[in-house]
Amino acid sequence: MTRYVRLALVQLRMSAASAMAYRADFLLEGVMAIAWMGLTLLPLIVLFQGRDEVAEWTAPDALVVIAFFMALRAILEGMISPSITSLVEQIRSGAFDYVLLKPVDAQFMVSASRYEPWKIFDLLGAIALVIYAFIQRHEGPPSASQVVLGLAMLGLGVLAMYSLWIIAAAVAFWVVRLDNLAYLLGAIFDTARWPVQVFRGAWRFVFTFVIPVAVMTTFPAMALLGTLSGRAMVVITAGVGAMLVLSRLVWRAAIRNYTSASS
Repeated sequence: MTRYVRLALVQLRMSAASAMAYRADFLLEGVMAIAWMGLTLLPLIVLFQGRDEVAEWTAPDALVVIAFFMALRAILEGMISPSITSLVEQIRSGAFDYVLLKPVDAQFMVSASRYEPWKIFDLLGAIALVIYAFIQRHEGPPSASQVVLGLAMLGLGVLAMYSLWIIAAAVAFWVVRLDNLAYLLGAIFDTARWPVQVFRGAWRFVFTFVIPVAVMTTFPAMALLGTLSGRAMVVITAGVGAMLVLSRLVWRAAIRNYTSASS
């Protein structure tokens, strides 16, 4: 485990050094993060014009969901998506052979191959938005237990998102071009900016159990707000664990069927 942590830190340091080599780009990304945050909030502002609640969510509470959405998107675009994109190119060129030859787990090497450090601006924006949302609620800050549970649920949301992207990455071993699938996953993830209670009928079921975007943003927000039950947390933890197992099985099946492009 120590070796894997050390390898991840080495990859992160290399990515940070590469990003800081172009400092103007790094600062530009910070400005773009602020602009993107404004565009993310715009639909919510329009939705709550003239309304106090939508699906029993007030505007400040919905801001907490948006904040978790921003945090998850920062992690997706800063850690997960760059590595998956790199994997597709490695499979296409045959460079994935060198990953398999290394004395570490191939899934770990793929998952920690690239980072986009400037996404830290989006993460900081998400934290600032949570603080602003609780100020607007006029009910005081969350308790320490609520913060811990919110962070724990955020971690489960990250794992759920990671599982979906690993499954998508495994598909690349059979279908080399994944552009459309990546765009589809990105579009589906975009629905996570809304509380799942906004959706009705079959859509709520799909976004809770089939493609669990609710696990990524709504449930972490509810945990931070103190409205998520203990039973729901247990069910969510079990569900995310099942997703991780499934993604690992799919990945191992893909590795077994891998045929080098250079052979």
